[in-house]
Amino acid sequence: MESINHWAVLACAVFNMALGAFWYSPALFYNAWKRENNLTDEQIKAANPAKIYGISFLLAYLMSYNMAFFLSGPETGWQWGATAGFLTGFGWAAAIFTSIALFEQKSWRYILINGGYIVIYFTVIGFILGIWK
Repeated sequence: MESINHWAVLACAVFNMALGAFWYSPALFYNAWKRENNLTDEQIKAANPAKIYGISFLLAYLMSYNMAFFLSGPETGWQWGATAGFLTGFGWAAAIFTSIALFEQKSWRYILINGGYIVIYFTVIGFILGIWK
């Protein structure tokens, strides 16, 4: 195992938050996501943002470190990083998310919105970790 670039890990965690802010914004999927979850603007405004964003950032940091450990070998470049990220996002994370959502009787629209975010997130952090060694 090679060393881990801790700045790259931090950048990946920050990217998670930025991607989420854009992905779930009114410019993209906010309204569809809100409808699929039967949420109102009032419910969303009543949530505790410090708790949600704080825990989400810690989890993004944890996921980024986890990927960094897997991609820490000397043979990892941006191509393998992005491929490994895609395979992690699509083949593991989005797959288990989809399975759970099906049992919860969620719609395919819900699954595609959230699953798409998962796949893009892991693909990009794999790329970042692969290129920024």
